[in-house]
Amino acid sequence: MASSNNVTPTNCSWWPISAMDDEDDKIPDGEESEEQMAEPKPFSKDRLVLYHWTQSFSSQKVRLVIHEKGLICEERDVSLPLQEHKEPWFMRLNLGEEVPVFIHGDTIVSDYNQIIDYMEKSFTGEAVAQLIPEADSPVYERVQQYRQLLDGLPMDAYTHGCILHPELTTDSMIPKYATAEIRRHLQNAASELMKLDHEEPQLSEPYLSKQKKLMAKILDHDNVNNLKKILGDLIMVLDQVEAELEKRKLEYQGEKCELWLCGPEFTLADICLGALLHRLRFLGLSKKYWEDGSRANLQSFFLRVQKRYAFRKVLGDIHTTLLSAVLPNAFRMVKKKPPSFFGASFLMGSLGGMGYFAYWFLKKKYM
Repeated sequence: MASSNNVTPTNCSWWPISAMDDEDDKIPDGEESEEQMAEPKPFSKDRLVLYHWTQSFSSQKVRLVIHEKGLICEERDVSLPLQEHKEPWFMRLNLGEEVPVFIHGDTIVSDYNQIIDYMEKSFTGEAVAQLIPEADSPVYERVQQYRQLLDGLPMDAYTHGCILHPELTTDSMIPKYATAEIRRHLQNAASELMKLDHEEPQLSEPYLSKQKKLMAKILDHDNVNNLKKILGDLIMVLDQVEAELEKRKLEYQGEKCELWLCGPEFTLADICLGALLHRLRFLGLSKKYWEDGSRANLQSFFLRVQKRYAFRKVLGDIHTTLLSAVLPNAFRMVKKKPPSFFGASFLMGSLGGMGYFAYWFLKKKYM
């Protein structure tokens, strides 16, 4: 079995069929297919599968790498709101670590950074984009420096902290009810982990470890003074990035080429920066940090990176990010537990309300 933060060949035959083939092998609504009822196809040595969560920051970066490299990969959502990452089959995949988890044939990689390094080493060639330069390249150290700097930012704390304390943001995309909802999820998660610990004693250690990490997160992310401090640290990082982008303009002045963070080639550092700015925009921090004109290079970078195919494919329009997480979960919840007549009525009413809310929200933004 794969151990956490390691690349280990493993026999995948024990995976539940529901985890392997239910989610992505869907057929259009209202149609039936006899092929769907056949036995699941065997795993190929070249088959790529990514278990991820749409709103997971690490998952988003891995998916960006996959699409920038042009890899054909089956992407399977593991919903955190529906607690799917706590189910025993997923815990066995990575011994309690979070999404994403990457599978290549019978090899499992369960750490975000190692997934990217694995893909860079395993998938090369003229038709495959290289996102990390060769070690002897003069740009290599620069890319690794900014990869480490940006990956070191506490994104969970920014995300949860800004949801729990929206007064520190200016134009958040997250509705107000999310504050109470995230507190409820955090509180329920601890009791759910205790329940799973009793039901799956062989996974006791990772379950208890996850519970301790969860309780620590609740305390840290709800601490408004700590949030202010790390947001102050973020400002210094953005200043450094702004200065680096200015260096590129001076370095390549007069040359006709598109400039990115580390040079004229798009690299992993740009994926890290683009994903960061997208998350900050979603949390309501963009007007405070670059849209006020204080960091013109950052603003220009963000506008350009959003036009790339991989970013449009993975992150989509900034205004629909929340809906892309809410609606699929609602339908999957119905699929797992079909509601009663009254429950179905309530659900359809809720979905209709969300659609109505989305219509007026987007209308206000664009008209």
